[in-house]
Amino acid sequence: MEKKIAFITGATSGIGKACALSLAKEGFAIVACGRRKERLVQLEKELPSGTPYQYLVFDVRNKDEVYSAVDSLPEEWQEIEVLINNAGNAHGLAPIHEGSEDDWDAMMDINVKGLLYVSKKILPGMVARKSGQVINVGSSAGKDIYPKGNVYCGSKAAVDAITEGMRKDLNPYGIRVVGIHPGLVETEFSLVRFKGDKEKSDKVYQGFDALKAEDIADIITFAVTRPKRVVLADILVYPLAQASTTIFTKNT
Repeated sequence: MEKKIAFITGATSGIGKACALSLAKEGFAIVACGRRKERLVQLEKELPSGTPYQYLVFDVRNKDEVYSAVDSLPEEWQEIEVLINNAGNAHGLAPIHEGSEDDWDAMMDINVKGLLYVSKKILPGMVARKSGQVINVGSSAGKDIYPKGNVYCGSKAAVDAITEGMRKDLNPYGIRVVGIHPGLVETEFSLVRFKGDKEKSDKVYQGFDALKAEDIADIITFAVTRPKRVVLADILVYPLAQASTTIFTKNT
């Protein structure tokens, strides 16, 4: 493969899809991953003409699926230069004593263990080549805990800590590790959190101009395309109306 390869999880929508489109414009070959095959097939049609493209269908929380999918890549697609660990979710919004164990499992399995499984398969190649970059998509909620966010915030705090640990462990091998932590981004995030309740989801983004998936993809693309000496190690991104996870200035 002549072009550098970017491997993106959660690429069926939101930030992941926006990253695929943005990095393809910069000349990267794209490996897009997700659970919804039809969206991954459609994504190829939206990429710039001639973009080398592979898609993998798997659930990041299933270790065997992850490992089998990555192993299925053709040999010329194995040298992954950029890993974007973007797959993540929130389920429910309840005080800790009323939380759902199923929601807890989903958040920890996808946000934390899923990131680890994918990284485990791809990092050894980067280490062997002494080249690569990892982008872990966290959340401002991992740095500023909000009421009823408990386990979701905990999962994203874990992503923040794992990212720092990766940076220290991989530093001797010349691998850049970046953590990006967005505030409110208008994607399918809230629709998933509220179990498909569109009215509740829409209210989250009313009264202010939320970040767009493309905003985060632009920042990730900027980080990825810096000279190798430059590491944008830790990036916290808010929309203008947001000062913290609980402080907003909304239109009335």
